[in-house]
Amino acid sequence: MLEIKNLAVHFSNYAKGLKRERICAIRSLDLAVNAGQVVAVVGQSGTGKSLLAHAVLDILPNNASVTGDIFFKNSRLTVDRAKQFRGREIALIPQSVAFLNPLLHVGAQIARAGLLSGITHREVKKVTYHALQRYGLASQVYRWFPFQLSGGMARRVLTATATIGSASLLLADEPTNGLDDVTARETLRHLRDLADTGKAVVLITHDIEAALQVADKVSVFCGGVTIEEASASDFNGSGRLRHPYSMALWASLPGNRFTAAVRAKGFHALNGGCPYSPHCARGDRDCRLKMPALMPLRKGRVRCWHAGG
Repeated sequence: MLEIKNLAVHFSNYAKGLKRERICAIRSLDLAVNAGQVVAVVGQSGTGKSLLAHAVLDILPNNASVTGDIFFKNSRLTVDRAKQFRGREIALIPQSVAFLNPLLHVGAQIARAGLLSGITHREVKKVTYHALQRYGLASQVYRWFPFQLSGGMARRVLTATATIGSASLLLADEPTNGLDDVTARETLRHLRDLADTGKAVVLITHDIEAALQVADKVSVFCGGVTIEEASASDFNGSGRLRHPYSMALWASLPGNRFTAAVRAKGFHALNGGCPYSPHCARGDRDCRLKMPALMPLRKGRVRCWHAGG
């Protein structure tokens, strides 16, 4: 359904003295998701994961430059095709509630997404009320404006808007932020149910434990780089993970008693090497200077010079 190869995103900005600088936000992102799958893209906050969805939909700001290959349903996703599919074949559950129009009723915004996806004018109001009900929102919310919603309610409205139609690919960017545990679990379960009907779901999140409840596959992102792709079943403490960062990230979770510490931020690579190399016990000169390709290993893929050792 969706395949991304060696995606890179850079931003051009003017620094002090009007000197132009180029900032690398994503250095090398690889991803593949098939129909019927939930693939979780996990990593710490601030690593550029959300830019993945914006790059696929071609909604990055004008100062962004994108390289690499994006394929949707086996055809290259060009700028024109991204615009054509946006909101119809490819739907986004955004992280920010700022995506809601403050001047339109909630129901009108959900209904518009339904109309774009092919729902008829005759049916769209009924389907919109059903979407509200599905996410635990009362019928009167249809006539509310976004400022009348709590943070959790706004998140549910965004999810209802993205899932009302017949899009075959869903990009869910931190869809459980601001939700209570019960609603978060229900939201993730609904994404799983949608995948089970044949849709493809990319779940972008920093919450690995939540993602593993529904994901088939996990793509681990560190410092702008995809460093591992693994089956969700590999995250069970059996030692099947391949990259030292993935192992440390998993061991640092509360359920694993914080047996490893992972720095909150600061992952970067000098001279093009592995972004985790400054903090890795296995890191050597090659790790610091050169970044390996994403190679197959034990039914997954990993970008590490020492993973096979």
